[in-house]
Amino acid sequence: MRRVTVPLPDRSYEVVVGNGAIAELVDLVPSSARRVAVVTQPGIPVQFRELGAYLPDHEVRVFEIGVGEQAKTLSTIESLMSGFAGMGLTRNDIVIGVGGGMVTDVAGFAAASWHRGIPVVHVSTSLLGMVDAAIGGKTGVNLPEGKNLVGAFWQPSGVVCDLDALATLPPREMRCGLGEMAKYHFLTGDDLLAMELEERIARCVEIKAEVVASDEREGGRRALLNYGHTLAHALEIATDHDLAHGEAVAIGLIYAAELGREMGRIDDARVQQHVEVVAGEYDLMTRPPDGLDADTLVSLMHRDKKALEGLTFIVDGDDGVEVVTGVDEVPVRAALQRFLA
Repeated sequence: MRRVTVPLPDRSYEVVVGNGAIAELVDLVPSSARRVAVVTQPGIPVQFRELGAYLPDHEVRVFEIGVGEQAKTLSTIESLMSGFAGMGLTRNDIVIGVGGGMVTDVAGFAAASWHRGIPVVHVSTSLLGMVDAAIGGKTGVNLPEGKNLVGAFWQPSGVVCDLDALATLPPREMRCGLGEMAKYHFLTGDDLLAMELEERIARCVEIKAEVVASDEREGGRRALLNYGHTLAHALEIATDHDLAHGEAVAIGLIYAAELGREMGRIDDARVQQHVEVVAGEYDLMTRPPDGLDADTLVSLMHRDKKALEGLTFIVDGDDGVEVVTGVDEVPVRAALQRFLA
């Protein structure tokens, strides 16, 4: 069992990683809590969603939300709010999100909104959630105009990453997690591929924890964790979420490398390194599906939350990955046209 601390002033919390980590849940729940609102989805394995066995002294009520990005909406939050009211959830109580990244995003936003903020703990059951979504306090829901446009920063009181859950994942869900994991290969010089899965997951958590501690509200450095995401979010919307998030991120990583080369920041060999990790090591998609329009994708990328001054991308370079604002559309379109050809 590995424990990683997310070090924040007065609000540090632990991420527990390992097989059987769910048994550590009780230690992460604040002592004040008497009622527990579990936010989850159909299909989550029963041993992770039925938490009464791990919290025998608490009143536990389960709230199921819909599956897929189409259910990640303000109407879902409203439904949860009504449920919280019905069970008498107070500021001393707690929300526990049990599921993948979509569940923890919604559960975290619901917790941040109820009574203007109550504690939340995440039990992540997907690889994508373990290495990214469940950690760092970014919560939110979608609008028709864009992904995660409404939300809040709301740090959890703790996170459980029980690796037993990974054995229950469909192959596509596992690939989605690998797409998000792939970005960490380019954020540090670590040889992640030399690590066993548990160590690799824990190391990804450590990288994210260190970045979050230095920039909790994504005012600067934390945006690096969105490497590959600018195009990825546009692809998700343009395909009506037929592309899952991790699949889109994998494609976005290759595009970010292509853009970096177009901007003269990296060479062919560095682009090939991206391909070797994404396609070679993780066997993920490197090109978007047919039929997408460059104008549509550029328009969607302009709506990205990072786009404060024109187009903003996370781009590789001699000094590593960095945030570049005000990127001219010429290299963006040139790289995109080749990418879509």
